[in-house]
Amino acid sequence: MNLKRYLLTPGPTPVPPETSLAMAQPILHHRSPVFMEILGQVREGLKYLFQTEQEVLILASTGTGAMEGAVANLLSLGDTALVVDGGKFGERWLALCNVYGIKVDRLAVEWGRAVDPQEVARRLDARPEIRAVFVQANETSTGVQHPVKQLAEVVTPRPNTVLVVDAISALGGYELPMDEWQLDVVVAGSQKAMMLPPGLAFAALSPKAWEFVKTSTLPKFYFDFSKQLKSQNKNQTPYTSAVTLVLGLQEVLARVKNEGLEKIFARNRKLSAATKAAVQAMGLELYAKDYPSVVLTAVLAPPGIDGQQVVARLREKYGIWIAGGQAQAKGKIFRLAHMGYIDELEILGTIGALEVVLNDLGYPVAPGVGLRAAQEILAKEA
Repeated sequence: MNLKRYLLTPGPTPVPPETSLAMAQPILHHRSPVFMEILGQVREGLKYLFQTEQEVLILASTGTGAMEGAVANLLSLGDTALVVDGGKFGERWLALCNVYGIKVDRLAVEWGRAVDPQEVARRLDARPEIRAVFVQANETSTGVQHPVKQLAEVVTPRPNTVLVVDAISALGGYELPMDEWQLDVVVAGSQKAMMLPPGLAFAALSPKAWEFVKTSTLPKFYFDFSKQLKSQNKNQTPYTSAVTLVLGLQEVLARVKNEGLEKIFARNRKLSAATKAAVQAMGLELYAKDYPSVVLTAVLAPPGIDGQQVVARLREKYGIWIAGGQAQAKGKIFRLAHMGYIDELEILGTIGALEVVLNDLGYPVAPGVGLRAAQEILAKEA
């Protein structure tokens, strides 16, 4: 029997059928006037999503391409960067800096914890040569949100340092106003809260960050932000555009604008609260010790049960796809997303199935205890 698939992984996430239909349109030439008009509309829609007046660069890559571009376009060989390393994607900032010959001051954060902004301030005071602070808004591997607003308050007064935020799993999921919080660089990807397939990455830079671009000497070609900006100002991209994904993006941005960011953020907060209340009612613990994520919930597997077994059993028995832990958290946790096109019914179904699966694996859960806790949250007004 082929099971219906329910996708509750932290990326890719479900794509709305209207978006799939938009991407099923006949292919357009990327230099045609009609596509240039669409790209112009998309550029304006992205500014609304990022909550910025700055241009949002559109790259044909996964989010890691925008992360690499941020390193290559801001810094020069031998520069020093402070990297917040609190999970698998903090490690990615480290790897990218190492590839480009950037000196790294690694701020190790316990997995499941958020960075202390005061520790960042102490590091910057001790090493004024630090040119960039790299951090995740949402560390997808641990289910932790770093306090980006407070980090910006630390970095903004320092004219020779920029804050670079990986918002790949955060943008469109919860409040992250680029201009209001004075975030210098925000990078994102298409396949999470943005409700698109993988394949598009985005980068928005503040005026302060664009000054860093002018002095950067690192090698860059495909991810050359200056070249990208010049083309986008003409409603073009420097190389072949990901035409089909841009058509989907146009539909998504119209959907987001029509619903409004505040309503989207409120829905995600509600789904998050319901999911967390449900797993805690089952006697499980959250992996995040502080600042738990709004867009996904990371759960410690019960003693004696491998988290990967929970993932596999949900997939095999019910067609529900969630994610396990990565690296040092592999086998210790499982992760459920509640962002983008994921709705209340999918959350409730997953919670009910999780109760059954945990009992199957030998962890006793009273039927309905998690569902009841979730339903009480979902029944409340936003």
